[in-house]
Amino acid sequence: MRKTSLLTAALLLGAAGRTLAQTTDPTQNEDAPFVRNIRPDRPGQTVTTSMLRPGQFQLEAGTLHRTPGTGAASTLSTGLLRIGFWNHMELRLTQGLLHAQPRRVGDGAPTLGSGLAPLTVGAKWLASTNQDARSQVVFLTELTLPNTGDRTLNIGKPVAAARALISQQIGRRYGLEGNLGFSQSGFKAAATKQGQFLYTLALNGPLGGKFGFFAEGYGMGRSSFAHGATLGLNWRPFPGVRLDLTTGRSLSGAALSTIGGGLSLRLPR
Repeated sequence: MRKTSLLTAALLLGAAGRTLAQTTDPTQNEDAPFVRNIRPDRPGQTVTTSMLRPGQFQLEAGTLHRTPGTGAASTLSTGLLRIGFWNHMELRLTQGLLHAQPRRVGDGAPTLGSGLAPLTVGAKWLASTNQDARSQVVFLTELTLPNTGDRTLNIGKPVAAARALISQQIGRRYGLEGNLGFSQSGFKAAATKQGQFLYTLALNGPLGGKFGFFAEGYGMGRSSFAHGATLGLNWRPFPGVRLDLTTGRSLSGAALSTIGGGLSLRLPR
């Protein structure tokens, strides 16, 4: 029942967003700061509807330190390369590096694996009629590949994921963005019974000058959902460059707190 309800909600959300995007006049919106300034797909769970133009490149890199309520902490650095392609499509390559954690003298707990995480390839697909409309609908598909990272972090089956990305511009600089997605290990129909759902809602906007904020709530799971929140500040010295600092915390399920930072660069700006 939950799966049916979520899938129905995804279809309704996508249909509503597509209708908004088709009926909103994008005239003179290309120069709005919300469109012109860089909008990276990090640092939270929410992936933006922002898409690169053909020939544009965007590199997003960041590090996230995770501290659970019990157990060892971990630090993950991630790099994302986005490439603007033709026919309203964006190609993506993502790979992470799990850092080795220092082991305390006399600690008998097993050490966590470290090294390169499996490679994820993906693409964004524009579902809206106009790329710079105030209301936007984009679909994201991704595939995480086995045998593409360190042996200790290898996965046995490819992991497929898809999301509907919806955004609504508020004024010229604020934006409300949401994701509704699903991921599963392997391609068999039976794997959908163990697949995981994800939903997010994020608000971003200016704090004056070249500074901005990011606030996000999200949930992930299946029969029960773990919820969390992410808050962040960013500085944009140029329209195509952004630095950010974030902190996050779980709101349900296992206790977890995070802190991170990163840099995003778009060429040409």
